[in-house]
Amino acid sequence: MKISVDEEKCCGAGQCVMIAPEVFDQREEDGIVVLLDEAPPHDQHEAVRESADVCPAAAIHLSEGA
Repeated sequence: MKISVDEEKCCGAGQCVMIAPEVFDQREEDGIVVLLDEAPPHDQHEAVRESADVCPAAAIHLSEGA
C-alpha cells in the first residue's frame, strides 16, 4: 500500500489522526494532514483504509499493491 495526501483538499478534521496516529499527524499551525508513513506496514492497512473512507475532504489517496 502506498498513501498520498492532498494538502490542498485537507480541511483539518483530524479523523485520520484519531484512526491511524502512526501514519497521520496534523500541523500545529493549521491542522492540515501530515503523512508520517507513505508505505505503512500491513497491520496498519485496515486503519488507513478507514481513514481514507471517513475523510470528509477525500484528501487521502491509496494505491494498493506491491
